[in-house]
Amino acid sequence: MKNLGFGMMRLPVLSGPTDFDYEQLNKMVDAFLDAGFTYFDTSYVYHNGKSEEATRKALVERHPRDSFTVATKFPTFMLIPEEKIEEVFQSQLEHLGVDYIDYYLLHNIQTVYYDDYDGRGGIVKTTHLFDHAKKWKEEGKIRHLGISFHSSAKLLDRVLTEHPEIEFVQIALNPIDWDSELVQAGPCYEVIRKHGRKVVVMEAVKGGGLAKLPEGAEKVLNAVHPDWSIASWALRFSLEKEDVIAVLSGMSTLEQVLDNTKTANEAQPLTGEEKKALAEAMRLYRESAPIKQSEIEGYRGLLYHGVPVSAILQAYSICQIQPDPGFSDDNNYLKNSIAEAEHIDFHKGLEKQTVLAADGKDITDLVEKAVAWLTENSF
Repeated sequence: MKNLGFGMMRLPVLSGPTDFDYEQLNKMVDAFLDAGFTYFDTSYVYHNGKSEEATRKALVERHPRDSFTVATKFPTFMLIPEEKIEEVFQSQLEHLGVDYIDYYLLHNIQTVYYDDYDGRGGIVKTTHLFDHAKKWKEEGKIRHLGISFHSSAKLLDRVLTEHPEIEFVQIALNPIDWDSELVQAGPCYEVIRKHGRKVVVMEAVKGGGLAKLPEGAEKVLNAVHPDWSIASWALRFSLEKEDVIAVLSGMSTLEQVLDNTKTANEAQPLTGEEKKALAEAMRLYRESAPIKQSEIEGYRGLLYHGVPVSAILQAYSICQIQPDPGFSDDNNYLKNSIAEAEHIDFHKGLEKQTVLAADGKDITDLVEKAVAWLTENSF
């Protein structure tokens, strides 16, 4: 279970997102390596495009190349024209100060970038992005090719079938997203394993959302293990999964590094009692959201533009109790679900659809409120 990864997305800063606190960051990197972990994950876009540079300064320039592995990602969502793709990739090598990248991902593969809204082929296909990536691997500039993914298990199954060159998939996976109707972490995980590929876990603590829970939920967990941090429960949930290359945690302080590495080094598969406690804590967590899961259950079977109403309300509601509601991993899934179901761009507006619950109650306003928020906060 020694597969913790250092996510270079929420690094310590001084006066702004690109003014890194290198004194603290260097200590964090050193502590992570000293604890026996090696996987560092960055991206072309993190920290306003400066995370790769920070990774170079804190890691690459200070440690032997064979003492760590680095992952970064091509910014699929920036809709870069094909004639600029090679230039972007070369700049990433330069930002990182490396001759090769250990794990390279096409960032944020989802319905609208893979198929486009009309289903005929999105930016991934029109720019032949996979062909470029395969060439980089043949040239030895990347060691392993993967994708990060934000859509349905159904689409993931097709992507992996159509692209056998994909070696691993990075997905959001934590105790809440595992059975989320839109995020579908559990089904996506099973699809990856069915295809014999490896997994990288992101959002293991849901962007910090599972580091602090409602008082009742924390009481349930503390009754079993008062010595465990709340965040460590979510981390352990992912660490025990099979075929996982790395479980990423976006760490911002030395204390978080020390807590996470301690957890990962000590972690054992959760016992039956621990799983029961975690499930109850997550139930209480969902019940603390603006629309309780117990209420959402009453809307099962209803559809809004081809998407389960229960999934829409669940995604909207869980976002509202995240540290940054507008930047939660749930935000982008609705646009992909509607595109997959009806080939519609929801940013252009949706036709009015009345939604009636089984008891005849009109919940159209509630659904439209959730859809409007998810539309405004998709990215």
